[in-house]
Amino acid sequence: MGFILAIDQGTTSSRAIVFDDGLKIVASAQEEFTQHFPKSGWVEHDCDDLWTTTVSTCRAAIDKAGISATDIAAIGITNQRETTLVWDRKTGAPIHNAIVWQDRRTSEMCQRLKGEGHEPMVTKRTGLLLDPYFSGTKLAWLLDNVEGARARAEAGDLIFGTVDSWLIWHLTGGTRHVTDATNAARTLLYDIVEGEWSAEMCALLNIPVAMLPEVLDCGADFGVAGAEHLGADIPILGVAGDQQAATIGQACFKPGMLKSTYGTGCFALLNTGETPVMSNNRLLTTIAYQLDGQPTYALEGSIFVAGAVVQWLRDGLQIIDSAPETQELAKGADDAQDVVLVPAFTGLGAPYWNAECRGAVFGLTRGSGPAEMARAALESVGYQTRDLLEAMQADWGDAGETALRVDGGMSASNWAMQFLSDILDAPVDRPEVLETTAMGAAWLAGQRAGIYPDMQGFADTWALEQRFQPKMDDADRDRKYSVWKRAVAAAQAF
Repeated sequence: MGFILAIDQGTTSSRAIVFDDGLKIVASAQEEFTQHFPKSGWVEHDCDDLWTTTVSTCRAAIDKAGISATDIAAIGITNQRETTLVWDRKTGAPIHNAIVWQDRRTSEMCQRLKGEGHEPMVTKRTGLLLDPYFSGTKLAWLLDNVEGARARAEAGDLIFGTVDSWLIWHLTGGTRHVTDATNAARTLLYDIVEGEWSAEMCALLNIPVAMLPEVLDCGADFGVAGAEHLGADIPILGVAGDQQAATIGQACFKPGMLKSTYGTGCFALLNTGETPVMSNNRLLTTIAYQLDGQPTYALEGSIFVAGAVVQWLRDGLQIIDSAPETQELAKGADDAQDVVLVPAFTGLGAPYWNAECRGAVFGLTRGSGPAEMARAALESVGYQTRDLLEAMQADWGDAGETALRVDGGMSASNWAMQFLSDILDAPVDRPEVLETTAMGAAWLAGQRAGIYPDMQGFADTWALEQRFQPKMDDADRDRKYSVWKRAVAAAQAF
């Protein structure tokens, strides 16, 4: 009974990882699933794909570990945040595809609400901005655009959830409709100070409160996954949205500690302690984690396109076959060329929050080729991270940790991490274990199950794999960042 199963349900794939009683990875399994793009700027998932790939990867990971489901003490879940699902309370049948966090279909709604002067109230209650990124306007769209949905919701027949709620509902045979505080904090419907669903926000978006799940701590009793799914009854004891789970997995437990995760998007979180810090620079105020009823807050900067720009090089431009090729291409790029890529494929996130902006490339010459495009793609992630960190410093000050802890797929690229350190003029720390998101979920479940150490004991296990130190001279750094800022301004002016 010394194993923990971590479910990591992401934007492009579902994964399951088995950890032993020493928080070491024993086995894992992963499955990609189809992305649906019904219109420009719209992104959807088949709800059943999220469920079936989760179950199949869990079974595969247990099999690979050479253990029985009865050997698993608890399940921890981490998930893509803001992605919005609505399903029948009795049958579990979804009323529509899941609307993914990247989806921009509610841009017009957000602009209208801003124009009516609602954003200051929204930020005060939720810590968020009026942007299509969050779940609330997606849910309103579903109720208004799926035939009969609003009437069914008002009759109590439909329920809403982010991906964690969807998985828990199915794992528990429809007996638990719950979420955790970190996922609730991303819906645009949750008052992060009062710690409850906001009646004011629900009224603004015309959302029936009865649709919403019960909100629990990140470490709590979320129900029991039935034996019919995984082979034994297993309690679900930990849940956190993916970026918060990575913050936990990076042991960023002290105010001032900072992590940045490079997955499909890039998300930087700065622990600000037990008091929410409201941003003056269009960052988000959110819940980093909540334990024993006490929320710990964070400032968050969200970049919509990070690893996704490498996928675009592979699938869109077809100039690479696999992500690691970008590193070698970037090394061979012509230093005399200032090719800049603004990857605003689904708009710009923090600190710009321009849902209408689209991607652009600047500085092309006849000599520009795959190498220059690969370098521009990797550099775009560094530039966007600097945008976030400068905004964070303005809100929080320079006190606290100076090193940035990184994780996620792109953090494996030495070239990208060295450029990140160079453009930030700050150390970048990459841990030995890059699976920090799954580890955060595993620790939440395992600590509650009595297997893993407390917060300080867990923090003591964090180990550095490599520190990247800045090598770029100040003049080059300032020049390159100035070119980036001009490119972003030009992209927004188009």
